[in-house]
Amino acid sequence: MNKIVKILLIVIGLLAAVLWFSLPSADDPGAINSGSMNFMFIIMYILLAIAVVTSVVFGFAKLFSTKGSLKKALFAIGGLAIVVAISYGLSSDNMAVVEAMSERGVETTEGTVKNIGMGLNVFFILTLVAVVLMVVPGLKRMFVK
Repeated sequence: MNKIVKILLIVIGLLAAVLWFSLPSADDPGAINSGSMNFMFIIMYILLAIAVVTSVVFGFAKLFSTKGSLKKALFAIGGLAIVVAISYGLSSDNMAVVEAMSERGVETTEGTVKNIGMGLNVFFILTLVAVVLMVVPGLKRMFVK
């Protein structure tokens, strides 16, 4: 199986190299419709699908085969859901932002502004948690010997 995968990867790499050198120049207005460009995108989508499917399959296989990992995964998903709920509660649907965006020609709603605020709050909270989880053990090791 390993040899088949290696041979398949070599063939795909050679095909991609041939397609790369047969690409039209950037000055060509019909470059976006070229056959080699379309085939390169097809190869990219196929490889992306293979990567996603294998990572999901092997991830679930590891999740269900290791004892206690399902419980840890559910705790992590629950923690993320709590962070998202807190972030949604902290975000505001400020009308001033909606009006400022509409002045610039971008149509937004209060819900869109609230969702963007929620996403930013999730990012900030998770960044803060990551920094605390990196700094606290280092400080603990430094002072407690």
